[in-house]
Amino acid sequence: MKTTPTPSFMLEPVLAPNSAAGTSRDAVGLGKSAGKGLNTRHGTILTLEDISVSFDGFKALNDLNLYIGVGELRCIIGPNGAGKTTLMDVITGKTRPSHGKAWFGETLDLTQMSEVQIAQAGIGRKFQKPTVFEALSVFENLELAQKTDKSVWASLRARLSGEQQDRIREVLETIRLTTSMHRPAGLLSHGQKQFLEIGMLLVQDPQLLLLDEPVAGMTDAETEFTAELFKGLAGKHSLMVVEHDMGFVGSIADHVTVLHQGSVLAEGSLNDVQADERVIEVYLGR
Repeated sequence: MKTTPTPSFMLEPVLAPNSAAGTSRDAVGLGKSAGKGLNTRHGTILTLEDISVSFDGFKALNDLNLYIGVGELRCIIGPNGAGKTTLMDVITGKTRPSHGKAWFGETLDLTQMSEVQIAQAGIGRKFQKPTVFEALSVFENLELAQKTDKSVWASLRARLSGEQQDRIREVLETIRLTTSMHRPAGLLSHGQKQFLEIGMLLVQDPQLLLLDEPVAGMTDAETEFTAELFKGLAGKHSLMVVEHDMGFVGSIADHVTVLHQGSVLAEGSLNDVQADERVIEVYLGR
């Protein structure tokens, strides 16, 4: 009997918009509430200090420092091989750094936690390619993502509480899939599948969302809605978005971090980093 692989749902952290590159988490201004009792008294939800990762002698991350504030929407840009995927892997526990510190809030040491523990702590990750249960309806996908027991049929047999149903309907409105709630996920457009997978994270109430190239392959209208969606989520959640589409980045981000050769090359507004001679040389190609 052929079985369908279970999609994985991972949750994750972000820095204060006006902080300079390399600013310590103690210097970051107070942000909005992270909720769920996470200690963010300094206003920082994610702290990475001196993070290094090596693969067979190649340094994918090289003494990287990154601080993301509570409720911030941060964009990460950089050429291929800059370390963007490895950065997300470290935050979610998929890859262990050989050196450095990684904190979620003030007290959770990500380097000592499993991927499951990190997800349960409130860090959610969405990969570039959407992974949904195509044979199940949109509503059933959200229902399954919300359940603690990830066994498909056990989850679908369990009865939802009124609060759980209300939360799913709220998320359906947020991702604009209410009219498609009973439609099989496999019949959705590429962009709608992306929205559904974001919804599958949102029903778990993550505090930090990691989003990898979310608008790749989307229509102009879908890209525009994604920008609106992310700006609406910021403040309630912290978002870290890896993206190559500079038009999209400019439409959503107050603060941009540029990676190059595993380190932070520049930080600031998109206009600031685009005017940086180092960025022009290594990334923008002008």
